[in-house]
Amino acid sequence: MEVVAALLWQGDRFLICQRPAHKARGLLWEFVGGKVEPGETKEQALARECREELAVTVAVDDIFMEVTHAYPDLTVHLTLFHAKILQGELQKLEHNDLRWITVEEIDQYPFCPADEVILEKLRRTHGAETAR
Repeated sequence: MEVVAALLWQGDRFLICQRPAHKARGLLWEFVGGKVEPGETKEQALARECREELAVTVAVDDIFMEVTHAYPDLTVHLTLFHAKILQGELQKLEHNDLRWITVEEIDQYPFCPADEVILEKLRRTHGAETAR
């Protein structure tokens, strides 16, 4: 399954979203995003997902990372894009909770397994920047 997600920054913090309890991997944390529908580009899918889940308009930028992860129930190919909020105030339309966290706070949140390799890259690339 082709999925997309957004790496949204606010200063030195990035946005994470807690999955609803009733969904697969309920209450785990993730980046905002979702499935790419037939006929959509990845960028279009991400813009739509941000509107549907957060009520914001985003500008989709370059790819931060791509990951393929096999869960027991499905295999996902996740493309994480850098993105910026252009318009709107964040709303919890889909998620249980939203948080802006620093790279140093990652370990305080249980993330979906597919995100672990992304979080590791964030620690390497952004953790070093904040230590300077």
